Amino acid sequence: MALAGFIGCGNMGGVLAAAASVHAHTGGREILAADRHPEKTERLREYGVIPATVREIAEECRFIILGVKPQAMEAAAAEIRGVLEWRKPPFTVVSMAAGISAATVSEMLSGIPDGCPVIRIMPNTPAAVGEGIILYCANGAVKQSEESAFLDLLSAAGSIVKIEESRMDAASAVTGCGPAFVCLFLEAMIDGAIQCGLPRAQAEQFVLKTALGTAKLSLETGQDLALLRNAVCSPAGSTIEGVAALEKGAVRFAAMEAVRAAYERTKELGK
Repeated sequence: MALAGFIGCGNMGGVLAAAASVHAHTGGREILAADRHPEKTERLREYGVIPATVREIAEECRFIILGVKPQAMEAAAAEIRGVLEWRKPPFTVVSMAAGISAATVSEMLSGIPDGCPVIRIMPNTPAAVGEGIILYCANGAVKQSEESAFLDLLSAAGSIVKIEESRMDAASAVTGCGPAFVCLFLEAMIDGAIQCGLPRAQAEQFVLKTALGTAKLSLETGQDLALLRNAVCSPAGSTIEGVAALEKGAVRFAAMEAVRAAYERTKELGK
């Protein structure tokens, strides 16, 4: 039995397939991948991932990871349902479709004796460098042994955090969508530095290292972000002038609205 198979190898599916292969190869297990675009699975060969068909994944893999968009979930489930109806355990279906609950995925796979074990996940792009956050929840059909094996499977991708499914959409608006928001803000800082006369390469290095260092400082000290910010804001100094400009531009409100808008759209995708 192959350890895992990825159906859909876009940006996120491909990243997780590569991360899973790190764990699989230490135990001599196989990772399979299927996609409508063969060039995507071919690119994963360099990580030891084996191109396969959807049927082969449904028949042979312990973990069947559906890396398709929410709009394509029903079709993907229909493609594997007939195989899973006669398969013997252990197998677990893992869905990363935004907004679609584990219960809905299980319903799409109805007909499986004793119900289909489903783990719902929401990963983010920093998983590509082992610094991701992968949110997950599992339905009642997932055994503890399979949940533990799943945690091992994706351990090379970063932190794997179990969360109540009722909070999954809100959390994914931060972790899943957040990298785009962070990049937008950092791009703006870089452009500002260029406007002040720094060469682009230097501006990028300074901004990215400053962001990384600040995040690490907060994580390792546990200090409140407001306290860290206030520590840099000297009376009548340069930093407080910059902070005032950000407040005038309603940056704080815009960031809050970005998370809220992403959350609302995620809920819409699940309907």
